[in-house]
Amino acid sequence: MSKHLIWFRQDLRISDHSALWHATQDSEASIALVIISPEQWRIHHDATYKINFYLRQLKVLREQLATLNIPLLIQKIDHWADVPKALVKLTTQLDVSDVYANAELGWNERTRDQATKEALAQEKIKFHLYQDRTIFPVQSLRTQSDGPYKVFGAFKRVCYDRLEPGLPPCYSSIEKQPEVSVPKELEHQNINLDQLLKDYAVSEDFAELWPVGEDIAHQKLAEFIQDDVQDYDSARDTPAIHGTSQLSAYLNIGILSVRQALNELFIAQHGEFSFQGKGQQTWLDELLWREFYQHILYDFPKVSKHLPFKDDTKKVKWRDAEEDFEKWTQGKTGIPIVDAGMQQLLQTGWMHNRVRMITAMFLSKNLLIDWRKGEQWFMQHLIDGELAANNGGWQWSASTGTDSVPYFRIFNPVTQSQRFDPNGEYIKTWLPELKSLSNKDIHAPYDSKQKPSIDYPEPIVDLKSSRARAIDAFKNL
Repeated sequence: MSKHLIWFRQDLRISDHSALWHATQDSEASIALVIISPEQWRIHHDATYKINFYLRQLKVLREQLATLNIPLLIQKIDHWADVPKALVKLTTQLDVSDVYANAELGWNERTRDQATKEALAQEKIKFHLYQDRTIFPVQSLRTQSDGPYKVFGAFKRVCYDRLEPGLPPCYSSIEKQPEVSVPKELEHQNINLDQLLKDYAVSEDFAELWPVGEDIAHQKLAEFIQDDVQDYDSARDTPAIHGTSQLSAYLNIGILSVRQALNELFIAQHGEFSFQGKGQQTWLDELLWREFYQHILYDFPKVSKHLPFKDDTKKVKWRDAEEDFEKWTQGKTGIPIVDAGMQQLLQTGWMHNRVRMITAMFLSKNLLIDWRKGEQWFMQHLIDGELAANNGGWQWSASTGTDSVPYFRIFNPVTQSQRFDPNGEYIKTWLPELKSLSNKDIHAPYDSKQKPSIDYPEPIVDLKSSRARAIDAFKNL
């Protein structure tokens, strides 16, 4: 009887898992594998918060697989360039005929997988890759000229058309298989997860804030759909309230699949694609923004390589302003909504999406600092840091990306603050030194006629003149 190896990556679940389902349908002897690559984590600027979250979920996955009699091997391979050779050796030791995995879309990941496929083929071992991270397979949505979509509005319309006949179904549950033995020497090579978790330790408060497990993720999803999605359209932009799903971290490492999220969204309609309210449609659109950036990542590998989506914006002359950048990272810019967002990021590993846009646009436009520095900082601190979405969001804010609106869209952070945090509740949560200020003054403390007595920096930049500077930097490209 042939054995199959299932290579888990950013998909740490057993339900609705394409590669796992296909592997177990074709064989009664499957073995699971996770490759830990700390050096790649460092190269890709993965946050300690995110790694800790991943490792805690990996412990849960190991327990879940054990209930199915699927042993899990956890091997350390620092560099992805060494993966093909290591997998050839492992498949030989396990007497494996096929390797199954879900495709990853970044350029480095695709390069690794192609090299792995070629190395395995030389040993007559088949490598099966499945599209599991998106609703629609990459390159399956095309314009009339058979090219990729570059603007979200048009991409969204074709997604709606594709969903109209019915939602993509989830895979059925996996049956328990007969027990499979693994050579003792391979079991002894398994990484000690408890020790690794000590290397990427976080506070107990953080772990409680972000619990792991499929049951937890599905409970959060169900509660959001039942209790909050109807108000999502109006509540999602208010950072002081719990108006978003906060499921991005669970989708990112695959505790939830996007198919599961989509089917839960339309559960009241029994899977029929019809909207019951604006909130439901708006959350679908957020899932489709995630989808859009995944497709962009695949079709335009340059965004994986620190290059702008719009080629002409390579000419933008960004400021070399390390002191300003440092103040931005530490929430010391003197712009309360910006500083509150940066403090939320530093303290929780997460930031409200509206505030992500405000802080990103402030860095790239008002400070005219290279968006790539901000993109990297976010990846180094976000629990849900994901290449496609993070890059897409930063390039949208910096006007180097797919956004169809001209470069001169520049958020005024004070106006944004007044609109979306009118009473300053969000600001007061993350900047307690401003609690004494009135609802009017808290958005721009030093604009008041009487200078406040607070331990808070004055703005490091004039918003009006810095806006004009940004427009000048872009208009002559």
